[in-house]
Amino acid sequence: MKKLFGSVVALTMMAGVASADPALGRWQSEPGETGGYILVDIAMCGARLCGTIANVVGNDNTSIIGRTIIENMGKNGATEYAGGTIWAPDTDKTYRSKMELLNANTLKVSGCVAGGLICRGQTWTRVN
Repeated sequence: MKKLFGSVVALTMMAGVASADPALGRWQSEPGETGGYILVDIAMCGARLCGTIANVVGNDNTSIIGRTIIENMGKNGATEYAGGTIWAPDTDKTYRSKMELLNANTLKVSGCVAGGLICRGQTWTRVN
């Protein structure tokens, strides 16, 4: 009975790992005008994704560490995400957002205004 229980627990844990969203993890933004960048931890927040600024590199604005940058991002297919928002630290504004996982280590992140007609984005690189 103990072996059966142990096998069930192990299989359940492996299923959880296998079903983990591929966008989860730490991501590095593109460098800004000053050459600095941010590290963002993307995690599950309930049934949707969120991202928190984990570190600021090459910039003195450490007050944004711990701030949520991505909120309420939902899966929209195998590699696309939509329905969320992204906060832009340089403008201190929040935009409707979408993301696309281009490959295991590259995430295209964009924010849009005016019904999606005006967008800007970055390509982030996985750190871990």
